[in-house]
Amino acid sequence: PEVINGRTHKATVVDLSPWVEYEFRVVASNGVGIGEPSRPSALLKTKAAVPVVAPTNVSGGGGSRSELVITWEPVPEELQNGEGFGYIVVFRPLGSTTWTKAVVASVEASKYVYRNESITPLSPFEVKVGVYNNEGEGTLSSISIIYSGEDEPQIAPTGASALSVSAAEVEVSWQPIAWNRHTGRVLGYEVRRL
Repeated sequence: PEVINGRTHKATVVDLSPWVEYEFRVVASNGVGIGEPSRPSALLKTKAAVPVVAPTNVSGGGGSRSELVITWEPVPEELQNGEGFGYIVVFRPLGSTTWTKAVVASVEASKYVYRNESITPLSPFEVKVGVYNNEGEGTLSSISIIYSGEDEPQIAPTGASALSVSAAEVEVSWQPIAWNRHTGRVLGYEVRRL
């Protein structure tokens, strides 16, 4: 803290956070040392301001067919800067010029799901998540690329063959399905006997 002239009886405290309660104490000092602090002042809350910290860890993906799932790390209360805090989610298909905007009016929210039958499986989207409160809209995160939900595989494995190993066992083999936009990530196979 800055040392104030002994004839001064008030000071302006700067660099405080918006919408946070503070209490203050004053201590006197001279050439010998520093005295005891005063009793704390009454709690005083600073005025609200537009939030300036954007959500972090914007990611997502997964979900069902025709869904775009967007997730983020919620902004802590001490950085919300006022009442009426919520999130703004903006997104567009990669290569598009038009952004879609959604408002999530929950302080605790960390996820938004956009559903639209026109979304093709595994489509890339540019996504930004921002913040707002009663004072106005704040900062948006940097752009993240998130893929829409997958569909079930549309291609069957090829080259299925079976080899008798013993009286009670058969070894079945097949050609794996390669990843592409239409098949998505193959997480496993199911072998059925007829």
